[in-house]
Amino acid sequence: MTQLKTLTLTAIAAASLGTMSAQEADTVSKWTGEGSLSAGVTTGNTETTDLGLAIDLGREFDLWSVGLQASADYGETDGDETKNRIFLATNLDRQINDKLFGFGQLSYEVDEFSGFDSRTFIGGGLGYEIFNSDALTWTVRGGPGLKIDEIEAVLDTSTTPATVLTPASTEESFGATGTSNWAYQFNDNVGLTNDTNVLYAETSTQIGNILALTASLTDTLSARISYEVRHDTDPVDGFDATDTISRVSLVYGFGK
Repeated sequence: MTQLKTLTLTAIAAASLGTMSAQEADTVSKWTGEGSLSAGVTTGNTETTDLGLAIDLGREFDLWSVGLQASADYGETDGDETKNRIFLATNLDRQINDKLFGFGQLSYEVDEFSGFDSRTFIGGGLGYEIFNSDALTWTVRGGPGLKIDEIEAVLDTSTTPATVLTPASTEESFGATGTSNWAYQFNDNVGLTNDTNVLYAETSTQIGNILALTASLTDTLSARISYEVRHDTDPVDGFDATDTISRVSLVYGFGK
């Protein structure tokens, strides 16, 4: 099941790129984006130091644009693995007018320390560019979709062999997504961003917010400090509802 979802995500992204490349090759821009390497301290379900890798890519095809995001976090405490999270996402946008656009979205998350084997969301909706100036940008988007949660089995490890208290299960439910991406550029070298994401489902709602301050070091390298909060309204038994992550990152920008 996990492999199938990963292959589906890759196939949809590849198909979108291939179709638009053939139809609008004369108006295709180059890929732009950034990659980052980070170190941080986490509180909540785990108390650990961790390393993270992330990449965020975008490309425009006349009225269309596609985005690809991937991140991985790994952490250990006293030699024991305490964090192992992978997140993959893609979005396909279509401009309707100067400010309004439609979008489709697919995301997939695996987090070994959340009580879930995986979480998948497939949906779409409308977005709106509230501000779009050199100094200030603010874009919001939202719409319905399908949420698929694969929940791990709950085991009683005090017995040998371990006793299954709650069997593994898959829950599919109506979902909805809402995001806000706000950015302010103080000058040519320093900028502040605040990204908020809400992923609603009947079973549980995930809320995330990342506040980040980025300062340019060279034309392509930047330093970033950020604070992330992840909240789950109905976590699996035995797991905290809120995790916080403080990071220091080295960021490489390209394609601009």
